[in-house]
Amino acid sequence: MSTRVTLLCHAATVATGRAAFPADEPPTAHGRAAAERLAPMAGGKPPRAVRGPELRCAETSIALGLADALVEPALRDCDHGTWAGRTLDEVLAADPAGVAAWLAEPDATPHGGESLASVLARSASWLDEQAQAGHGRLVAITHPIVARAVAVHALRAPASVFWHLDAGPLARVDLTRNGTRWALRGFGTPGS
Repeated sequence: MSTRVTLLCHAATVATGRAAFPADEPPTAHGRAAAERLAPMAGGKPPRAVRGPELRCAETSIALGLADALVEPALRDCDHGTWAGRTLDEVLAADPAGVAAWLAEPDATPHGGESLASVLARSASWLDEQAQAGHGRLVAITHPIVARAVAVHALRAPASVFWHLDAGPLARVDLTRNGTRWALRGFGTPGS
């Protein structure tokens, strides 16, 4: 049986509008409305839906008509430690060496949180579990960082490729697996 996984990033939040490292916050009213408009294009009711544990994933799932999506801890956002809630410009001004290390070294944790290497490994394990479970079609509401990490794994690309992928609110990543390998069918934002 082939496996099809669609990852949808959560709707816009105040943090995404500020270009800030996220804290656990709900989508904005505009973000929820955008998700509601996207619901008919989400591909109908999937046999299985899962979501990250954060409030922004829960409320996005509801707006998409997937209120019964199961919480999947592996789809959680990166722990940005002391950077949570701060903009990239604020962090750059306070810790330029830390930001440089974070961007260059996948194992770096200058913020005291989770490394990119950890997010990549967690996301890869989750994706491969979906192939082994043979669920057929699955929709997952998660975070841009997880969607990008899953795409890197599906492409069998090095960690450095992560920084060349961009995913924002409601971005969609479509993957299929024919039993031997993952194929990236689509990567983009609504209307792109």
